Amino acid sequence: MQEVFNKYINYLEAEKRASRYTVRNYTTDLLGFFDFLKTKEISSLKEVDRHVLRDYLSHLMEQGIVKASIARKLSAIRSFYRYLLREGMVTTNPVASTSSPKLDKRLPSFLTPEEMVRLLQTSDLSTPQGLRDRALMELLYASGLRVSELVSLDVEQVNFDTYEIRVWGKGSKERVVLMGKPAATALMTYLSQGRPNLLGDKRSSALFVNRYGGRLIERRVQRLLQKYASLAGINKRVYPHLLRHTFATHLLDGGAGLRVVQELLGHASLSSTQIYTHVTKSQAKKVYLSAHPMAREKDDELEE
Repeated sequence: MQEVFNKYINYLEAEKRASRYTVRNYTTDLLGFFDFLKTKEISSLKEVDRHVLRDYLSHLMEQGIVKASIARKLSAIRSFYRYLLREGMVTTNPVASTSSPKLDKRLPSFLTPEEMVRLLQTSDLSTPQGLRDRALMELLYASGLRVSELVSLDVEQVNFDTYEIRVWGKGSKERVVLMGKPAATALMTYLSQGRPNLLGDKRSSALFVNRYGGRLIERRVQRLLQKYASLAGINKRVYPHLLRHTFATHLLDGGAGLRVVQELLGHASLSSTQIYTHVTKSQAKKVYLSAHPMAREKDDELEE
């Protein structure tokens, strides 16, 4: 089992060119599944059938694992068995007839324009780190980049003449994202004043570097956002993907079409982008109830 697992992970990295995040999650999820098989004294992947999988799902639910995590684990197993089937290591795919648990619909959280302004204004622009942090926050909000895409950026991918950035996204798909003047200005200031100080005598192609001159990592970006959110007095959990949600929500609120937002986010399917329409409808209802004169009168009558 270990040998087959190692070959599959190599396949994910070399052929599928999966992100580090995907490989890490699939590794954790599959190793957890293998541990369960050991408790059932199942030594061959060919012995796994839909009954074993149902037992595994029941086991996860008994442990209190949330539906979203169970669905992700099942997705990892499904992908693994597709690989085994393709390589002729099994003759049937037991996951094909196993449905993922129905997920509760959760609207993505986002920052208001006022909160976003407060967040952007918290970094200390008198320091190289502050210039860097302002630039990366401006860029996350202006472009809708994933944090993995942000930290992978090299200087040469940024075109200040066209305000465009060439990005390699999920599945190694290339796309072009846009940035506005505030993000471009913050980025140019960082490149001319902040980055040289952080690099020192070192050389790097990385756009965002740490104080030692190495490429900034995802975990550090997460911690920086948490720090600045606290300084800005924002009572929400602020993380890189929240700025991506904020980017999409503010675009739709401003009148952008769903297809345009899908393109900018790099979503393969429009259904992934449609979740933001629920957010904007909710926002529209709040605006309507507070702004429309007849809506206000109706609320006043109810209070009386």
